[in-house]
Amino acid sequence: MKNISILGSTGSIGVSTLKVVDAFSGEFRVIGLSAHSNIDLLIKQCIKYKPKIVTIVDETHYQTLKNALPHEIEVCAGTGGLNEVAAHPDNDLTIAAIVGSAGLYPTIEAIECGIDIGLANKEILVMAGSIITKLAKKNNVSLLPVDSEHNALFQCLNGEDKKSVRRLMLTASGGPFLNLPAEDFNKITVAQALEHPKWSMGKKISIDSATMMNKGLEVIEAHWLFSVPVDDISVIVHPESIIHSMVEFVDGSYLAQMNVPDMVFPIQHVLFHPERRQSPLFREIDFCSVGSLNFQKPDINKFPCLELAYEAVRIGHTMPAVLNAANEETVMLFLNDAIKFVDIPCIISGVMDQHKILLNPNIEELKQADVWARQAVNEHYTKMV
Repeated sequence: MKNISILGSTGSIGVSTLKVVDAFSGEFRVIGLSAHSNIDLLIKQCIKYKPKIVTIVDETHYQTLKNALPHEIEVCAGTGGLNEVAAHPDNDLTIAAIVGSAGLYPTIEAIECGIDIGLANKEILVMAGSIITKLAKKNNVSLLPVDSEHNALFQCLNGEDKKSVRRLMLTASGGPFLNLPAEDFNKITVAQALEHPKWSMGKKISIDSATMMNKGLEVIEAHWLFSVPVDDISVIVHPESIIHSMVEFVDGSYLAQMNVPDMVFPIQHVLFHPERRQSPLFREIDFCSVGSLNFQKPDINKFPCLELAYEAVRIGHTMPAVLNAANEETVMLFLNDAIKFVDIPCIISGVMDQHKILLNPNIEELKQADVWARQAVNEHYTKMV
């Protein structure tokens, strides 16, 4: 039996992870769970899975959680509680599924304790890829990608000589505005941006998909996960979302990984790695019904966030952390109807232009860059209003 903890158990990845746990009764023990503020679902999860430890980041819900659970479950709160769940000594695997930079420190805690990571939080490697990958190597920890694209690459690269790889190809659905004319982008509403055509995701990642920033962050993540130069990582739009990514080899061969667009499949792969198990969740691809698989280049003029991500990782140092923080803040402003959809890349670009790069930063310096970028976004917004 494998012991797991889930950071962000009430989010879409966390819920899907528990769906896989349910499908394989007796294979997994849930040691720890965490949520930001979804107290009702977290209580239900704790009663069902009986973890040893649970935390609620929003401390105003602590007493409610404490009162609702049996005394044998250790109840924590705040960011410190995330660290406790992530690094619990009984963990074999911690699923890092918290959205944004909040997942950085608990993931570091788990790695330093020698616990393998199921990585569903791309922002961790965007912010601190060099530090995280070195730390994982030092502690003999596996970083197992949960994101469907990176899990696909992980499967395609299994057993392959890195010298034989010519290019990594990340596929993108194109989001809800793939075929929307550029002149209509100024009218995009929050509700429209949240309507993803293929995937059911949280609000932040749904907006990132709509701007294609999500794919840019995935390029940076792939760069660090697979030690491939960023210019050897390309993005190709594939609206059917059947192929989740591809690898191009120097001999002209291509390997592609496919499954129906459902996160339970990459999650199952990570939970059982390095084994494959027959799954009660199996869903066959009816290729005849699919009919055709289509591909096209991303339109950088419509989706400039993708190019901003390439620019940030090429510059390196503190710039990717600034990109990530600026994106998180602008997305929140958009979700609150404070700015327009088209303002998102404009503000991020302005913050990047303003940033004074700090070379070879440590974790604290990256955190300072993160804080600075958030303040810079608010300054840009203040000038707009």
